[in-house]
Amino acid sequence: MGCLFALFAGIFPRLALFIIWIARPVLVNTAFDTWIFPLLGIVFLPFATLIYVVLYTPGVGLTGWGWFWVVFAGLLDLSHWAASATQRRQIPGYRGV
Repeated sequence: MGCLFALFAGIFPRLALFIIWIARPVLVNTAFDTWIFPLLGIVFLPFATLIYVVLYTPGVGLTGWGWFWVVFAGLLDLSHWAASATQRRQIPGYRGV
């Protein structure tokens, strides 16, 4: 059950951002100038990109609390990367540097 929860937690921001991009492309297009930044966001910082798209206000951008939540989501994304890097040593047969 725990592995299933971890799998859903890892895939949710990517899937949610992809669904928003397909269902409401205007939201993503107003938040970003080009398609490459949301695509990179799906791959590297999905939760921060999702929060940025949801909180972005056309014509205004993000205000103080909006930036707080984007930075917080970015820290969660980075902590996910760091946690996965430290867990590799626990895999049987893993040879570190």
